[in-house]
Amino acid sequence: MPEASNPTLMPEASHPLSQRITDVLDLDPSARAIQFESRWSTWGEVATLSNRIRALVGTGRAGIMLRNNPAHVAALLGVLSGGGTVVVINPSRGDDRTRSDIEALKLPVIIGAAGDLATLAPATTATAVAISDLDSAPDVTPGTPTEDPGRPGVAVWMLTSGTTGSPKRVDLTYEMLARSVMGREPENAPAPEALRRSVAIVNSPLVHVGGVFRVLLCLAEARPFVLLPKFDLQQWAAAVREHRPKAVSLVPAALRTVLHSDLTRDDLEGVRVVTSGTAPLSADDAEAFTEKFGVPVLTSYAATEFGGGVAGWTLADHQKYWREKRGSVGRANPGARLRVVDHNGLPTEPGRQGLLQVIPAQMDEDADWMETTDLARIDEDGFVWILGRADQAIIRGGFKVMPDDVRAALESHPAVQGAAVVGAPDPRLGETPVALVELRAGATVGAAELTAYLGKRLAPYEIPTEITIADAIPRTPSGKPDLTAVRSHFARE
Repeated sequence: MPEASNPTLMPEASHPLSQRITDVLDLDPSARAIQFESRWSTWGEVATLSNRIRALVGTGRAGIMLRNNPAHVAALLGVLSGGGTVVVINPSRGDDRTRSDIEALKLPVIIGAAGDLATLAPATTATAVAISDLDSAPDVTPGTPTEDPGRPGVAVWMLTSGTTGSPKRVDLTYEMLARSVMGREPENAPAPEALRRSVAIVNSPLVHVGGVFRVLLCLAEARPFVLLPKFDLQQWAAAVREHRPKAVSLVPAALRTVLHSDLTRDDLEGVRVVTSGTAPLSADDAEAFTEKFGVPVLTSYAATEFGGGVAGWTLADHQKYWREKRGSVGRANPGARLRVVDHNGLPTEPGRQGLLQVIPAQMDEDADWMETTDLARIDEDGFVWILGRADQAIIRGGFKVMPDDVRAALESHPAVQGAAVVGAPDPRLGETPVALVELRAGATVGAAELTAYLGKRLAPYEIPTEITIADAIPRTPSGKPDLTAVRSHFARE
């Protein structure tokens, strides 16, 4: 990649990921590409807007206020096909915060819906590109030309989910993303010669790495897909019934929604496997889903910083090992390396708890170990258990409480849809666990009953000192509980 970025110039040689996007968009322009709100758009329609965006951005940075909309998919692909950098802007994070974010980024180009641009970037000096649908040309308002240093080699400057604090941006390079969706050697990966007939379902938000990954995987495989504005049970079920995908992906919150719905095995006919990641999923929920629908749930472990997954269950491993290894997130993906270290940074023996370190397959073989904040253990067969986050442990009068243990116990109650557990200051004990609970539709249960229920499943010091029933748990775009918002909820009480 060039050392400097010029928004008016195209790269001398396309990266394999950029080339793959271009190749697939050109395979069959009249074929269906994206189904959105029951309407199909063609690959040619996606390519038309994509090419316009590519011509506007070149190899520079472009902020995109991403929403799950075909025009926004085209904008994403346009920037990436031209070798530019997509700077992810979440238009739903709060207006004041997003305006400050945009001002600090000093972007040469900002792309988004006209309403988002007017609300969130009203006085921008950047070139503003308003997009609405694939049938309409973008409305371009030229900005003040500035020298942009670019971000050479970076495909997506991605926001993390911000589960425990303010989201930060992470560099996802072209090489990392290409290896995630095209294989370890993307430069040698053969281009598809025809479009796939089967249809995928993308219900993850594009402002999260999971949504970007799903879209790029569909492009890499030349596969048409249904794009949902957000996860909605009825829309998702309708797409599954119509297209009968063999595999679907559900974050834990969505999986629990499907599990506790009125859907039956007939609704999921054709689905052979469900993958689930981004947040912890209890073994009980995974087994209950399999019992109800007859579909195995393959959990995985990933992070934005990894540029994709690093561990997960395969169907073969699930069939052979699940009973023995239940609760694990599977084994290291091909090419990925995982280890657990003690407080001195030394590797532990198999089965011992410690801090997880990772070298993703998306990184070079000589890359340094990436230290996570996750407590884990790896057994002698290479199966990984995530035991919680080291930076979320609650110390209650000297006793360590892992929020995930309390959350899992709460979510095992038949009336509970979801739960979030955080530490609250306590003048005597230092801090104590408190819980925000969301109930299943039509269910009724009180805090006292939940406390009694936990008394049979947890140690006394693990039981929350306060349980609040809420209409809904605040969540990040990835579907994880927004723990900062949960803490703010209890701070206001």
